[in-house]
Amino acid sequence: MPLMIPSTDGVSVAVHEFGGTGPLLVILHATGMHAHCYRKIAEGLSDIRTVIGVDLRGHGDSIAPDLDFVWTGMVDDTCAVLEHFGADEPVDFVGHSMGGGTVAGTELARPGSIRRAWLFEPIIWPGPVVHQDNFMATAARSRRATFDSFDAAIERYGSRPPFDGVDPEMLDDYVRHGFREVADGVTLKCLPEHEARVFSNVRLDIFPQLEKLTMPITVVGSGDGRPPAVVARQIAAALLNGTLSEWNDHTHFGPFEDPGLAADEIRSVIT
Repeated sequence: MPLMIPSTDGVSVAVHEFGGTGPLLVILHATGMHAHCYRKIAEGLSDIRTVIGVDLRGHGDSIAPDLDFVWTGMVDDTCAVLEHFGADEPVDFVGHSMGGGTVAGTELARPGSIRRAWLFEPIIWPGPVVHQDNFMATAARSRRATFDSFDAAIERYGSRPPFDGVDPEMLDDYVRHGFREVADGVTLKCLPEHEARVFSNVRLDIFPQLEKLTMPITVVGSGDGRPPAVVARQIAAALLNGTLSEWNDHTHFGPFEDPGLAADEIRSVIT
């Protein structure tokens, strides 16, 4: 069972403790995902870190009222987790997509939170952040939410992009921890409407403040040529102590495509 931690707006944040020894390492997931998607990465680091994964509001096992899921709330959730664990000293972070933007936002809201960070294509857009619906929100609303069984969902996802290219264990973790049983089968924990609201409510104006993040941060950019990959290069260049890692043979789902490579690179970054 996850540890439930109160956050703002009546949210209870689910924290999954993946075990391990040593200082704390916090993993923050991408939109529509959840902490257990990174279980295989966490296990690859448990010999050097105590690893926890956070289900941000609207995702996984976290409990939230009907909200807009503005990304500042994701920062609130992360700060609440750090306060619960008594993180008086900076800790290591792994962030993917939305999770990467949330890591940066957490440092700005709570200076001294990050020791080192590994961020895979963090969503930190240059220019003004505009609250609006977009094609990602539209796509999220059209997602199929219910399947006859966990196995049926795994078969369906594994037969088409982007999940057809991910590690099979990751896909199994995504489905078995990202769906819940209902009377007629299984249904997504992160409802399509909630995922759409997350895509529509970025509202984290971080890029102009990147110079305030002076700790070592590795930013990973894939080779798929899409906006998050392009922006990753800009983020790495804007950071005072940033390093760019190029995963040219991967996509935005890189940590899921090769969790072993991710664990190895994170290990080298945080040690």
